[in-house]
Amino acid sequence: MIRKYSREPSSRQLRVGEEIRHALADIFKHSDMHDPDLRDACVTVTEVRLSPDLRNATVFVTRLGGGGTETLIAALGRAVPYFRRQLAHDLRLRYVPRLVFKFDTTFDNADHLDDLLRHKPGRAESENA
Repeated sequence: MIRKYSREPSSRQLRVGEEIRHALADIFKHSDMHDPDLRDACVTVTEVRLSPDLRNATVFVTRLGGGGTETLIAALGRAVPYFRRQLAHDLRLRYVPRLVFKFDTTFDNADHLDDLLRHKPGRAESENA
């Protein structure tokens, strides 16, 4: 049987990704972080994308209030073993995926597109361009 791989995630990837997203949100909400960069950070997990074999997960996060994205991503990278341990306790998975944290730029891109769409060049501006 020949299986064609598509770029779309399977329903299992989506379901497990949502479970991981909810579990990570609970960890951020209820845990005491020892890292000073994470202790006072209000972090929102916006999306979790899993590899087809469910062994690698990319976790997209945003920081409420913005700013300090590099320090936040670095601190989350240092805390990956802690998060994996917590996920192992919270979820029933054969393998806890490796976590890679990335900053979610979706909202920034949406704001930029909204600004571009609101700025409609006048007739004189479009003729000069």
